[in-house]
Amino acid sequence: MTPAESRLRETLCELAASLYQRGLTHGSTGNISARTPDGGLLVSPTGSSFGRLDPARLARFDDRGRQIDGDPPTKEMALHKAFYDTRDGTGAVVHLHSCHSVALSMLPGQDPDNFLPPLTPYAIMLLGKVRLLPYFRPGDAAMGDAVRGLNGRRAAVMLANHGPVVAGKTPETACNAIEELEATARLALMLRGQDPQGLTAEQVADLITVHGISWE
Repeated sequence: MTPAESRLRETLCELAASLYQRGLTHGSTGNISARTPDGGLLVSPTGSSFGRLDPARLARFDDRGRQIDGDPPTKEMALHKAFYDTRDGTGAVVHLHSCHSVALSMLPGQDPDNFLPPLTPYAIMLLGKVRLLPYFRPGDAAMGDAVRGLNGRRAAVMLANHGPVVAGKTPETACNAIEELEATARLALMLRGQDPQGLTAEQVADLITVHGISWE
């Protein structure tokens, strides 16, 4: 194992533990993966807890998609692979069962094409538009098909009644973005029914232009 891969294994486990300790996922929910320097993947094992991941037991895939080491991977492999295969520059994918985003996905009136309301600039800057996907049985390969149908246009999706999934260039950027998604969902729930003053269309357009955000 190279030093770079060893560091990546430690990073994935440290980030996962931080998410778990702060209640952003629970029990054995959630999964995380990252691209290795040689083009393979490291993936959290099925049934594992983010609070207790072992760097040595992460599922390891080679650059041809064959598992070569570690425990059996998460049953959501189709979901992860869909982002790597369709979105250029994806270096990590994280999926949580975070409570506020899941709760928001269950409420009526959500825009499937743009799940998060424009409350703060940060969700727009880190996530772009978030697509709300319908409910799928956990582990259903159709989730991967739904992500592939987006043709790489979205870095983040929300699985209704299930949880968010975010792709990023690095594990750190993916985790930062999914935390922003959950924080924005929490704000939306806190402000529901209070007619909050969110960002205007002009302010959103300014962020898109200044930060070169894809808004398809």
